[in-house]
Amino acid sequence: MTRPTVLLFDIDGTLITTGGAGKRAVRRALEAWGDRVKLSPTPGAGQFSYAGMTDRAIVRRGLLEAGGSPTEALIDELVDSYLDALALEVARSPEDAYRVLPGVERVLDACAERDGVALGLGTGNVARGARLKLEHVGLASRFAFGGYGCDAEDRAELVRAGAVRGAALLGRPLEACRVVVIGDTHRDIAAATAIGADCVAVATGPEPLADLRKLEPTFAFADLTDDAVVAAILDGR
Repeated sequence: MTRPTVLLFDIDGTLITTGGAGKRAVRRALEAWGDRVKLSPTPGAGQFSYAGMTDRAIVRRGLLEAGGSPTEALIDELVDSYLDALALEVARSPEDAYRVLPGVERVLDACAERDGVALGLGTGNVARGARLKLEHVGLASRFAFGGYGCDAEDRAELVRAGAVRGAALLGRPLEACRVVVIGDTHRDIAAATAIGADCVAVATGPEPLADLRKLEPTFAFADLTDDAVVAAILDGR
């Protein structure tokens, strides 16, 4: 029989593309806070690659680049400001830039139909941000739980938190479950490796398939339309 399985899907670059809504929201939050905490955002502040980073890590780095002191309290407040800005950016994003990636809904349908599978998220987004992003394209209700950027700034730890929640949902101890991380960056692969999970890497984000394969995920595909994706995710073959 197939082992109970916890699936943890990344959001940005794996399930959806937002056309840069998150980056614009971070920049907007930094600019809004500039006068209050004496930040001087440079033109490049907040413009680094966010791929695989948690929201708190992104805000922390953005603060440093803008000359701020990233205390935990200030990061909390900036994350809240970012989320308010994100709601605006998501709402105004054009449909051709903000969309579900190819193959996603087919894969989610197959996962939802399988008994003994907990379908969740493993994302650097804080929970509210994850909801905002997924509700806009009708995917939020697909996921009963997750590991989020508000659980931990370290990606391996947030993925572990998601795995624990998924196992609890299945009524099984975590060690009895197969855990699969599905993501598009080297950080997803590293997090999966760190917690002993399988990883299905997809090259629908910023990192080429060849580069992802060099990091030896369990499986790697160009995108989720590949006919072998469902078997890789659900059965490990």
